Amino acid sequence: MYNLLFAWVLKRLPAETAHRLAFGLIRLVGATPGAARMLRRWLGPVDPVLRVHTLGLDFAGPLGLAAGFDKDAVGVEAMTALGFAYVEVGTVTARSQPGNPAPRMFRLPDDRALVNRMGFNNHGAAVAAQRLRKCQDRRRGGGEPGRGPLGAVGVNIGKSKVVPESEALADYASSTRLLADVADYLVVNVSSPNTPGLRNLQAIEHLRPLLLGVREALDEAASRRVPLLVKIAPDLADADIDAVADLALELGLDGIIATNTTTARQGLQTAPAAVEEIGAGGLSGAPLKRRALEVLRRLRARTGSRVVLVAVGGIENAEDAWERIRAGATLVQAYTGFIYGGPLWPRRLHRDLARLVREAGYSSIGDAVGTAGPPEPSVPTRSPRR
Repeated sequence: MYNLLFAWVLKRLPAETAHRLAFGLIRLVGATPGAARMLRRWLGPVDPVLRVHTLGLDFAGPLGLAAGFDKDAVGVEAMTALGFAYVEVGTVTARSQPGNPAPRMFRLPDDRALVNRMGFNNHGAAVAAQRLRKCQDRRRGGGEPGRGPLGAVGVNIGKSKVVPESEALADYASSTRLLADVADYLVVNVSSPNTPGLRNLQAIEHLRPLLLGVREALDEAASRRVPLLVKIAPDLADADIDAVADLALELGLDGIIATNTTTARQGLQTAPAAVEEIGAGGLSGAPLKRRALEVLRRLRARTGSRVVLVAVGGIENAEDAWERIRAGATLVQAYTGFIYGGPLWPRRLHRDLARLVREAGYSSIGDAVGTAGPPEPSVPTRSPRR
């Protein structure tokens, strides 16, 4: 049914328009009295083999919705009702901003991919905090036997576009203070290709003071210890990935999310002229699968189990998620896979993942994390020229 809807309706609409329409319908259903609870009972992960305890939090399953889908924290309960075990909202910036001019989101159906240059369009950290605070009590009070709370909520923060790089720390700290008490975990996004200069902050000489400053602001503002993670780009050179891993260990960072979208365009099935016409932006979906897995394996080899790794990028089915978990990911996230898979996709992935866990002889999915062994040797990569 969804495939027909996608082919005959959503695919014919501009990608951003289709996103708004689909998300609006999901939120409408989620806001209908009793509907979210009913859907959660049907679609949510319930198999005990899928339960994950990490970052000091309990997750009913390992699959979460990646940042970018719900930028303004308007559909948290609706998305957990569709079967996501947790939702990462954002990217949120300290200042409200409209993002880049439209069109700014494009589909590549032949590659099961998206290109976006949204530019962190959002209403700002204060508005997101207010919305999350309103649903916080409902989330904490909405637990069901065997399911736990309505799902953890992470918040992904980025730099406001108008803020110069030299003032980035103050900008991130401002968002952190506003969101500290409404985020189950916080993610520092320094890897989107759509905010000028943002990826420069991945350089260790910039990243170290940034993470230290955000950690300090988080500890000052939060009433409890909030886990802090960083999200990195797949386009980093291998040596830079190692440096980020070493920094995470040095600072006692809670986790690393690997990876954001890529600026690369190699190996696409879409006609080169069509890709050229789309222009700049971050590519997500199936073409990112191989590199995202390479980055994950490299991080695991460097950090072992001392840092929580969250895998995202090219996850289309349970087999992909299982491969990431065995490569070292404790949690996985998706966005583009959900767009192409439809509203029942999270349920299918969790169901099939539970089957894979049992077939492998494990009683808990956590026992499978990192069991694939050391990564295969890879050719060192070089960061693309800016």
